Amino acid sequence: MKSKVAILRTRPESVLHDYARLFDLAGGTQALAPGATTILKDNISWHFPMPAANTTPWQLEGTILALRAAGFDDLVCVQNQTVVTNAFKGEDLNGYVPIFRRYGLGVRYNFRSEDMAWVRYRPAAQMRVLDRIYPEGIYIPDYLLGKNMVHLPTVKTHVYTTATGAMKNASGGLLGKHPHYTHTWIHETLVDLLALKKEIHPGLLAVVDGTISGNRLGPRLMEPVVKNVILASADQVAIDAVAARLMGFDPMQIRYIRLAHEAGLGVGDTREIEWVGDDVSNQSWGFRVGRSTHTFLAWLAWFGPTRSLPKLVLRTPLVAVPTLIGEIEQDYLYWPLKFRNVAERRPRETGWGCLFEEYQRQGTLASTNPV
Repeated sequence: MKSKVAILRTRPESVLHDYARLFDLAGGTQALAPGATTILKDNISWHFPMPAANTTPWQLEGTILALRAAGFDDLVCVQNQTVVTNAFKGEDLNGYVPIFRRYGLGVRYNFRSEDMAWVRYRPAAQMRVLDRIYPEGIYIPDYLLGKNMVHLPTVKTHVYTTATGAMKNASGGLLGKHPHYTHTWIHETLVDLLALKKEIHPGLLAVVDGTISGNRLGPRLMEPVVKNVILASADQVAIDAVAARLMGFDPMQIRYIRLAHEAGLGVGDTREIEWVGDDVSNQSWGFRVGRSTHTFLAWLAWFGPTRSLPKLVLRTPLVAVPTLIGEIEQDYLYWPLKFRNVAERRPRETGWGCLFEEYQRQGTLASTNPV
Protein backbone atom coordinates (compact mmCIF):
# COMPACT_ATOMS: atom_id res chain seq x y z
CA MET A 1 0.00 0.00 0.00
CA LYS A 2 1.25 3.48 -0.91
CA SER A 3 2.19 5.97 1.74
CA LYS A 4 -0.30 8.83 1.96
CA VAL A 5 0.34 12.55 2.25
CA ALA A 6 -2.62 14.89 2.75
CA ILE A 7 -2.38 18.41 1.32
CA LEU A 8 -4.85 21.25 1.51
CA ARG A 9 -4.92 24.80 0.26
CA THR A 10 -5.89 27.10 3.07
CA ARG A 11 -6.47 30.75 3.99
CA PRO A 12 -6.38 32.66 7.28
CA GLU A 13 -10.16 32.68 7.66
CA SER A 14 -10.47 28.88 7.54
CA VAL A 15 -7.12 27.57 8.71
CA LEU A 16 -8.29 25.94 11.97
CA HIS A 17 -11.10 24.12 10.16
CA ASP A 18 -8.62 23.11 7.47
CA TYR A 19 -6.24 21.60 10.01
CA ALA A 20 -9.10 19.45 11.30
CA ARG A 21 -9.83 18.26 7.74
CA LEU A 22 -6.13 17.67 7.14
CA PHE A 23 -5.83 15.48 10.23
CA ASP A 24 -8.71 13.30 9.03
CA LEU A 25 -7.43 13.06 5.45
CA ALA A 26 -3.99 11.98 6.69
CA GLY A 27 -5.48 9.24 8.89
CA GLY A 28 -4.26 10.89 12.07
CA THR A 29 -6.46 8.79 14.34
CA GLN A 30 -5.10 5.56 12.86
CA ALA A 31 -1.49 6.80 12.93
CA LEU A 32 -1.45 7.38 16.69
CA ALA A 33 -1.81 4.87 19.51
CA PRO A 34 -5.03 5.33 21.50
CA GLY A 35 -4.57 5.89 25.21
CA ALA A 36 -0.94 6.95 24.94
CA THR A 37 0.30 10.42 25.86
CA THR A 38 0.80 12.43 22.68
CA ILE A 39 3.79 14.76 22.45
CA LEU A 40 3.63 17.87 20.29
CA LYS A 41 7.14 18.72 19.10
CA ASP A 42 7.02 22.22 17.75
CA ASN A 43 9.87 23.62 15.68
CA ILE A 44 11.69 26.73 16.90
CA SER A 45 14.51 27.25 14.43
CA TRP A 46 14.94 30.85 15.55
CA HIS A 47 13.44 32.24 18.73
CA PHE A 48 12.42 35.46 16.97
CA PRO A 49 9.02 35.53 15.22
CA MET A 50 10.52 34.97 11.78
CA PRO A 51 8.04 33.84 9.08
CA ALA A 52 8.47 30.20 8.00
CA ALA A 53 11.30 29.51 10.44
CA ASN A 54 9.04 28.34 13.27
CA THR A 55 5.83 26.44 13.95
CA THR A 56 3.00 28.92 13.39
CA PRO A 57 0.50 29.55 16.21
CA TRP A 58 -2.38 28.47 13.96
CA GLN A 59 -0.53 25.24 13.16
CA LEU A 60 -0.13 24.54 16.87
CA GLU A 61 -3.72 25.44 17.77
CA GLY A 62 -5.23 23.69 14.76
CA THR A 63 -3.36 20.47 15.56
CA ILE A 64 -4.41 20.59 19.22
CA LEU A 65 -8.05 21.03 18.21
CA ALA A 66 -7.85 18.17 15.72
CA LEU A 67 -6.23 15.85 18.27
CA ARG A 68 -8.79 16.72 20.95
CA ALA A 69 -11.67 16.13 18.51
CA ALA A 70 -10.24 12.69 17.73
CA GLY A 71 -10.11 11.76 21.43
CA PHE A 72 -6.43 12.43 22.12
CA ASP A 73 -6.77 14.45 25.32
CA ASP A 74 -3.47 13.63 27.02
CA LEU A 75 -1.29 16.15 25.21
CA VAL A 76 2.03 17.69 26.19
CA CYS A 77 4.56 19.88 24.39
CA VAL A 78 8.26 19.03 24.58
CA GLN A 79 10.79 21.78 23.91
CA ASN A 80 14.49 21.66 23.24
CA GLN A 81 17.23 24.27 23.27
CA THR A 82 20.31 24.62 21.09
CA VAL A 83 23.41 26.78 21.24
CA VAL A 84 21.69 29.38 19.03
CA THR A 85 18.02 29.19 20.11
CA ASN A 86 16.25 29.92 23.37
CA ALA A 87 13.14 27.81 23.93
CA PHE A 88 11.53 30.16 26.46
CA LYS A 89 12.04 33.20 24.25
CA GLY A 90 10.84 31.30 21.20
CA GLU A 91 7.57 30.01 22.65
CA ASP A 92 6.81 33.50 23.99
CA LEU A 93 7.62 35.58 20.89
CA ASN A 94 5.92 33.12 18.53
CA GLY A 95 2.65 33.13 20.45
CA TYR A 96 2.59 29.59 21.85
CA VAL A 97 2.25 30.41 25.56
CA PRO A 98 -1.39 31.63 25.42
CA ILE A 99 -2.28 28.52 23.42
CA PHE A 100 -0.68 26.26 26.02
CA ARG A 101 -2.66 28.05 28.73
CA ARG A 102 -6.00 28.00 26.92
CA TYR A 103 -5.85 24.26 26.31
CA GLY A 104 -4.19 23.31 29.58
CA LEU A 105 -1.19 21.91 27.73
CA GLY A 106 1.77 20.97 29.89
CA VAL A 107 5.21 21.90 28.60
CA ARG A 108 8.37 19.93 29.36
CA TYR A 109 11.92 20.84 28.47
CA ASN A 110 14.43 18.16 27.55
CA PHE A 111 17.27 20.25 29.01
CA ARG A 112 15.73 20.45 32.51
CA SER A 113 16.48 17.52 34.79
CA GLU A 114 13.23 18.00 36.70
CA ASP A 115 11.28 17.36 33.46
CA MET A 116 13.14 14.35 32.10
CA ALA A 117 16.37 12.39 32.36
CA TRP A 118 18.71 11.37 29.58
CA VAL A 119 19.10 7.58 29.59
CA ARG A 120 21.29 5.31 27.53
CA TYR A 121 19.41 3.64 24.71
CA ARG A 122 20.60 0.64 22.72
CA PRO A 123 18.81 0.68 19.37
CA ALA A 124 17.60 -2.54 17.82
CA ALA A 125 18.27 -1.03 14.38
CA GLN A 126 21.83 -0.88 13.12
CA MET A 127 23.09 2.69 13.30
CA ARG A 128 24.87 4.31 10.39
CA VAL A 129 26.74 6.98 12.36
CA LEU A 130 25.27 7.75 15.80
CA ASP A 131 27.19 5.00 17.58
CA ARG A 132 30.44 6.43 16.15
CA ILE A 133 29.56 10.07 16.83
CA TYR A 134 28.63 9.17 20.42
CA PRO A 135 31.02 6.30 21.31
CA GLU A 136 30.16 6.76 25.00
CA GLY A 137 26.62 5.65 24.15
CA ILE A 138 23.43 6.99 22.59
CA TYR A 139 21.36 8.87 25.16
CA ILE A 140 17.74 9.97 24.71
CA PRO A 141 15.15 11.59 27.02
CA ASP A 142 13.33 8.94 29.05
CA TYR A 143 10.10 10.92 28.84
CA LEU A 144 9.79 10.24 25.10
CA LEU A 145 9.65 6.46 25.48
CA GLY A 146 6.26 4.90 24.73
CA LYS A 147 4.53 8.15 23.74
CA ASN A 148 3.00 9.26 20.44
CA MET A 149 4.96 11.96 18.63
CA VAL A 150 3.44 14.68 16.44
CA HIS A 151 6.03 16.82 14.66
CA LEU A 152 5.14 20.41 13.68
CA PRO A 153 7.77 21.68 11.22
CA THR A 154 7.34 24.18 8.40
CA VAL A 155 8.14 23.99 4.69
CA LYS A 156 11.57 25.53 4.26
CA THR A 157 15.05 25.11 2.88
CA HIS A 158 18.13 24.24 4.90
CA VAL A 159 21.72 25.16 4.13
CA TYR A 160 23.02 21.72 5.19
CA THR A 161 20.26 19.38 4.01
CA THR A 162 18.63 21.36 1.13
CA ALA A 163 15.16 20.83 2.64
CA THR A 164 14.08 20.32 6.22
CA GLY A 165 10.94 19.02 7.84
CA ALA A 166 9.64 16.08 9.82
CA MET A 167 12.85 14.04 9.88
CA LYS A 168 15.04 17.00 10.86
CA ASN A 169 12.59 18.05 13.58
CA ALA A 170 13.57 14.98 15.59
CA SER A 171 17.16 16.13 16.03
CA GLY A 172 16.43 18.70 18.73
CA GLY A 173 14.32 16.38 20.84
CA LEU A 174 16.57 13.34 20.58
CA LEU A 175 20.02 14.93 20.39
CA GLY A 176 19.68 17.54 23.12
CA LYS A 177 21.51 20.85 23.15
CA HIS A 178 24.36 19.76 20.89
CA PRO A 179 22.92 18.37 17.62
CA HIS A 180 25.74 20.21 15.82
CA TYR A 181 28.04 17.30 16.78
CA THR A 182 26.36 15.43 13.93
CA HIS A 183 26.51 18.09 11.21
CA THR A 184 29.29 16.45 9.19
CA TRP A 185 27.11 13.33 8.92
CA ILE A 186 23.74 15.07 9.06
CA HIS A 187 22.01 13.00 6.35
CA GLU A 188 22.98 9.68 7.91
CA THR A 189 22.08 11.06 11.34
CA LEU A 190 18.53 11.87 10.24
CA VAL A 191 18.08 8.31 9.00
CA ASP A 192 19.36 6.93 12.32
CA LEU A 193 16.97 9.21 14.22
CA LEU A 194 14.01 8.03 12.17
CA ALA A 195 14.91 4.42 12.97
CA LEU A 196 15.06 5.39 16.66
CA LYS A 197 11.70 7.16 16.49
CA LYS A 198 10.05 4.10 15.01
CA GLU A 199 11.33 2.05 17.95
CA ILE A 200 10.39 4.35 20.82
CA HIS A 201 7.09 5.90 19.65
CA PRO A 202 3.94 3.78 19.22
CA GLY A 203 2.54 6.42 16.86
CA LEU A 204 4.09 9.05 14.58
CA LEU A 205 2.49 11.92 12.68
CA ALA A 206 3.83 15.04 10.99
CA VAL A 207 1.66 18.14 10.52
CA VAL A 208 3.52 20.64 8.35
CA ASP A 209 2.71 24.31 7.75
CA GLY A 210 3.44 25.83 4.36
CA THR A 211 1.20 28.88 4.66
CA ILE A 212 4.39 30.95 4.69
CA SER A 213 7.31 28.90 3.37
CA GLY A 214 11.02 29.67 3.61
CA ASN A 215 13.31 30.09 0.61
CA ARG A 216 17.12 30.38 0.46
CA LEU A 217 19.18 30.61 3.69
CA GLY A 218 17.10 28.28 5.87
CA PRO A 219 16.34 27.40 8.53
CA ARG A 220 16.57 30.98 9.86
CA LEU A 221 17.80 33.67 7.47
CA MET A 222 15.13 33.12 4.86
CA GLU A 223 12.94 34.85 2.34
CA PRO A 224 9.36 34.15 3.48
CA VAL A 225 7.02 33.28 0.60
CA VAL A 226 3.24 32.90 0.95
CA LYS A 227 2.18 29.49 -0.41
CA ASN A 228 -1.10 28.79 1.44
CA VAL A 229 -0.70 25.03 1.87
CA ILE A 230 -0.66 22.62 4.81
CA LEU A 231 0.41 18.97 4.81
CA ALA A 232 0.16 15.92 7.08
CA SER A 233 1.29 12.29 6.97
CA ALA A 234 2.18 9.35 9.16
CA ASP A 235 5.16 8.71 6.84
CA GLN A 236 7.95 11.08 7.86
CA VAL A 237 9.93 10.39 4.69
CA ALA A 238 6.99 10.85 2.35
CA ILE A 239 5.94 14.20 3.77
CA ASP A 240 9.50 15.53 3.52
CA ALA A 241 9.66 14.26 -0.06
CA VAL A 242 6.40 15.96 -1.05
CA ALA A 243 7.44 19.23 0.64
CA ALA A 244 10.80 19.08 -1.18
CA ARG A 245 9.03 18.42 -4.47
CA LEU A 246 6.75 21.43 -3.95
CA MET A 247 9.77 23.63 -3.27
CA GLY A 248 11.20 22.53 -6.60
CA PHE A 249 13.78 19.93 -5.53
CA ASP A 250 14.09 16.31 -6.64
CA PRO A 251 13.52 14.47 -3.35
CA MET A 252 15.56 11.45 -4.36
CA GLN A 253 18.56 13.72 -4.94
CA ILE A 254 18.40 14.80 -1.29
CA ARG A 255 20.62 12.34 0.49
CA TYR A 256 18.66 11.82 3.72
CA ILE A 257 15.42 11.22 1.85
CA ARG A 258 17.05 8.76 -0.54
CA LEU A 259 18.83 6.88 2.26
CA ALA A 260 15.63 6.59 4.31
CA HIS A 261 13.73 5.39 1.24
CA GLU A 262 16.38 2.77 0.45
CA ALA A 263 16.36 1.62 4.08
CA GLY A 264 12.60 1.01 3.95
CA LEU A 265 11.87 3.61 6.63
CA GLY A 266 9.39 5.45 4.42
CA VAL A 267 8.70 6.42 0.82
CA GLY A 268 10.84 9.11 -0.77
CA ASP A 269 9.84 8.62 -4.41
CA THR A 270 6.82 10.88 -4.93
CA ARG A 271 5.56 8.60 -7.72
CA GLU A 272 4.93 5.97 -5.05
CA ILE A 273 3.07 8.34 -2.71
CA GLU A 274 -0.69 8.81 -2.63
CA TRP A 275 -1.43 12.55 -2.63
CA VAL A 276 -4.87 13.23 -1.11
CA GLY A 277 -6.82 16.43 -0.63
CA ASP A 278 -6.24 19.33 -3.02
CA ASP A 279 -4.29 18.70 -6.20
CA VAL A 280 -1.03 20.64 -6.06
CA SER A 281 1.05 18.01 -7.87
CA ASN A 282 1.84 20.41 -10.73
CA GLN A 283 3.37 23.02 -8.43
CA SER A 284 7.10 23.68 -8.34
CA TRP A 285 8.07 26.83 -6.49
CA GLY A 286 11.61 27.20 -7.74
CA PHE A 287 13.20 27.52 -4.29
CA ARG A 288 16.97 27.56 -4.04
CA VAL A 289 19.37 27.12 -1.14
CA GLY A 290 21.20 30.41 -0.79
CA ARG A 291 24.91 30.97 -0.41
CA SER A 292 26.73 33.50 1.77
CA THR A 293 29.96 33.95 3.69
CA HIS A 294 28.24 32.31 6.63
CA THR A 295 27.31 29.21 4.62
CA PHE A 296 30.81 28.97 3.14
CA LEU A 297 32.38 29.02 6.60
CA ALA A 298 29.83 26.45 7.78
CA TRP A 299 30.68 24.22 4.82
CA LEU A 300 34.38 24.62 5.56
CA ALA A 301 33.86 23.63 9.19
CA TRP A 302 31.54 20.67 8.73
CA PHE A 303 32.22 19.29 5.25
CA GLY A 304 35.45 20.83 3.98
CA PRO A 305 39.11 20.08 4.67
CA THR A 306 38.80 21.30 8.27
CA ARG A 307 35.92 18.97 9.15
CA SER A 308 38.11 17.10 11.65
CA LEU A 309 38.52 20.22 13.80
CA PRO A 310 34.96 20.67 15.20
CA LYS A 311 35.36 17.67 17.48
CA LEU A 312 38.44 19.31 19.00
CA VAL A 313 36.65 22.63 19.48
CA LEU A 314 32.98 21.91 20.11
CA ARG A 315 33.44 19.32 22.86
CA THR A 316 35.82 21.48 24.92
CA PRO A 317 35.42 24.83 26.71
CA LEU A 318 36.45 26.44 23.40
CA VAL A 319 32.86 25.86 22.27
CA ALA A 320 32.02 29.19 23.95
CA VAL A 321 33.83 31.03 21.13
CA PRO A 322 31.79 29.86 18.09
CA THR A 323 28.65 29.91 20.24
CA LEU A 324 29.18 33.57 21.08
CA ILE A 325 30.00 34.40 17.45
CA GLY A 326 26.80 32.68 16.29
CA GLU A 327 24.68 34.49 18.86
CA ILE A 328 26.14 37.90 18.02
CA GLU A 329 25.79 37.29 14.28
CA GLN A 330 22.18 36.11 14.33
CA ASP A 331 20.64 37.95 17.27
CA TYR A 332 22.52 41.26 17.21
CA LEU A 333 23.32 41.73 13.52
CA TYR A 334 20.97 39.80 11.21
CA TRP A 335 17.81 40.25 13.30
CA PRO A 336 17.93 44.00 14.07
CA LEU A 337 19.52 45.04 10.77
CA LYS A 338 17.34 43.03 8.39
CA PHE A 339 14.98 40.34 9.61
CA ARG A 340 13.08 42.39 12.18
CA ASN A 341 11.94 44.52 9.24
CA VAL A 342 10.89 41.38 7.38
CA ALA A 343 8.82 40.31 10.40
CA GLU A 344 7.24 43.74 10.89
CA ARG A 345 6.21 43.99 7.22
CA ARG A 346 3.96 40.94 7.54
CA PRO A 347 0.82 42.73 8.81
CA ARG A 348 0.95 45.19 5.91
CA GLU A 349 1.66 42.64 3.21
CA THR A 350 -0.08 39.33 3.97
CA GLY A 351 -3.25 37.98 5.52
CA TRP A 352 -1.08 35.58 7.49
CA GLY A 353 0.75 38.50 9.01
CA CYS A 354 -2.56 39.95 10.14
CA LEU A 355 -3.48 36.57 11.62
CA PHE A 356 -0.20 36.45 13.51
CA GLU A 357 -0.96 39.88 14.95
CA GLU A 358 -4.40 38.62 15.93
CA TYR A 359 -2.76 35.81 17.89
CA GLN A 360 -0.53 38.34 19.60
CA ARG A 361 -3.59 40.36 20.65
CA GLN A 362 -6.11 37.61 21.44
CA GLY A 363 -3.88 34.72 22.48
CA THR A 364 -5.76 32.11 20.41
CA LEU A 365 -7.96 32.23 17.32
CA ALA A 366 -10.59 29.84 18.65
CA SER A 367 -11.16 32.12 21.64
CA THR A 368 -12.94 34.55 19.33
CA ASN A 369 -13.81 32.22 16.43
CA PRO A 370 -14.86 28.87 17.91
CA VAL A 371 -14.29 25.82 15.73
